[in-house]
Amino acid sequence: MSEVEKTIEVDVPVSTAYNQWTQFETFPEFMEGIKSVKQLDNTKLHWTAEIAGKVKEWDATITNQEPDQRVAWRNIDGADNAGDVRFEPAGEGRTRVKLHMVYDPEGIVENVGDALGVVSRRIEGDLERFKKFIESRGSETGAFRAEIEQPAPQGATNPEK
Repeated sequence: MSEVEKTIEVDVPVSTAYNQWTQFETFPEFMEGIKSVKQLDNTKLHWTAEIAGKVKEWDATITNQEPDQRVAWRNIDGADNAGDVRFEPAGEGRTRVKLHMVYDPEGIVENVGDALGVVSRRIEGDLERFKKFIESRGSETGAFRAEIEQPAPQGATNPEK
């Protein structure tokens, strides 16, 4: 398993950053390689992405969601991945966004890319693009403010430190 943790500060209030992050279907607008994210219900998402030149699809579930604080997920099929995004005040009208992810690269191309830091750089770029996306808008495209807490399945990867 590999692990990445990245942090960025955005010039919007915590609620604005959090609300935008819960608009999963907008992820392709700022996440490299993500072709689509479809929210199937309050906790289930279907992802389509291009990874190492191949189109991959998988489902993920939101395992924990605390308004203005945290969104955590784990996949329910495909290569193992799980993580969480935390939102913290960083001064007047600013938010610190912390993304932590654990994942299991598949095949030689993904393993070589991981060893070369491709995933780490991609996530860093995604956060930079999120910053530009939300700051240029000044407001979120929507919000989903439900609290979700699901028990992790036995043997599941725990993204929390």
